[in-house]
Amino acid sequence: METTKCSFLAIVVQIFALSALAQTPMAAMLRAPHTLPMAALSSILYTTLLIVVIVMIFNIIIFTHELGHFLAARWRGLQVDRFQIWFGKPIWKKTFNEVQYGLGWLPFGGFVALPQMAPMESIEGGNTAEKPLPPISPLDKIIVAFAGPLFSLLLALACGVVIWKVGKPKDFIPTQEIGYVAPDSPAAKAGLQVGDTITAINGEPVKGFAGPLNSIFTSVVLSRGDKIDFTITRPGVTDPLNLTSKFDIPESSWWQRRALRQIGIGPKTEYVVVSKVIKNSPAQKAGLKAGDRLLALDGVPHTDSDTAIKQIAEAAGAPVAFEIERDGTRLTCQVTAVVPLQSKDQKPKAGIHLSGVPREDKTIVHPDPWTQVQTSLSMMWTTITSVAAPDSNIGIDHLSGPVGIAKHQFALLKSEFPWQRLLAFMVLFNVNLAVLNMLPFPVLDGGHITLAVMESIARRPVKARILEVVQTAFALLLMGLMLYVTTKDIGDGIGGGGEEVVFPE
Repeated sequence: METTKCSFLAIVVQIFALSALAQTPMAAMLRAPHTLPMAALSSILYTTLLIVVIVMIFNIIIFTHELGHFLAARWRGLQVDRFQIWFGKPIWKKTFNEVQYGLGWLPFGGFVALPQMAPMESIEGGNTAEKPLPPISPLDKIIVAFAGPLFSLLLALACGVVIWKVGKPKDFIPTQEIGYVAPDSPAAKAGLQVGDTITAINGEPVKGFAGPLNSIFTSVVLSRGDKIDFTITRPGVTDPLNLTSKFDIPESSWWQRRALRQIGIGPKTEYVVVSKVIKNSPAQKAGLKAGDRLLALDGVPHTDSDTAIKQIAEAAGAPVAFEIERDGTRLTCQVTAVVPLQSKDQKPKAGIHLSGVPREDKTIVHPDPWTQVQTSLSMMWTTITSVAAPDSNIGIDHLSGPVGIAKHQFALLKSEFPWQRLLAFMVLFNVNLAVLNMLPFPVLDGGHITLAVMESIARRPVKARILEVVQTAFALLLMGLMLYVTTKDIGDGIGGGGEEVVFPE
């Protein structure tokens, strides 16, 4: 039987931007407290609603893909045993025109059972036909197999049309000026300085610090070889400078994805926000909250978190006057750092985390559907070549499974412009699904098309038993890959420790 290709592939193979690049400064801003919408429902009900939306989006994507196979099969006169949404034993089923329509109990995926296509009895079970079915032509197999990716592409274009009309945020950090260089980092050792403007990386012009594929962040992550060449302009220096930097890959736990390349720089930021306040800390007792915008410390304005953190540390337990902005209101409070009950260095701490926020271009843009598809194809090509390249640090573990993709969708739904961003994600996802399903591998639509072409040339089909063994082996391989990347999706959500700071109550 012909099993659904996307039920395996769509939840296994996805561009690493949905996992690895989810660590970009842009993604961090999407998750920042000051961008989250206020829900009228309780947080539990609101979260439940978002999860339901994510599950339904998954199934709309897969239903559309399977509907293409189904309609093509009916058009070409193939036997259709079942059309089922969700996996597992049906909790509802009804037979109409000799087709069993059903709803499974596992709310992911779906399939169209076509016994005249390549056999998959070991995965789906035997077919329901009481007598042998007549063979179908290679052309029929090609049409039915191609219809799934075609419908996925049509869904991508439909979402693209909506984006074209309503628009989506640009999600772009336009600055190319360095606002932070970590001490003793590869960037510092290479000579990069605060105030430098990066114009090219490895000879390729860059655009912005984060956002597009040719941004500074992405260019560093996707760089190859053991060094990275930077072209910069520096205030007071007439000619551009060419500097070569190595890179670091921070250690990660075995259950997590490998960290990405980094050189220890950050973009120029325009303001600082309170990203976290530790329980019972002096900052919490003074009334500071996550999301507060820092205006000044002891009258000294700050536009980057590094200098603000340094000033707090230098106070060494003396009171520091915080001037903040909350919901448009300017507030002041005094914070006196104390030595925590539990801390590594036993120095006075205020119990506050600060984050610099660069200027973000939130211009609403209206790219046409074909441009959106082309951008998605570029991202796919970048992913595939990066994973395959021996001198790249991008690997299989940077792909996303269903958990990682769902987490990404959840973050999008809790950001500003959630539906616009989610529709843009659906363009990307469906283009991936359409193209990757056309790869000439067993189980996938492209594999069925390849077999049909071979059958047409040889004038006889591949032996059913051999084909079933090969397809089953490949299906199990894909499921193994899915489980592997899913462990990374889950592992990334498990903290790797870090310094634990405990304050007295």
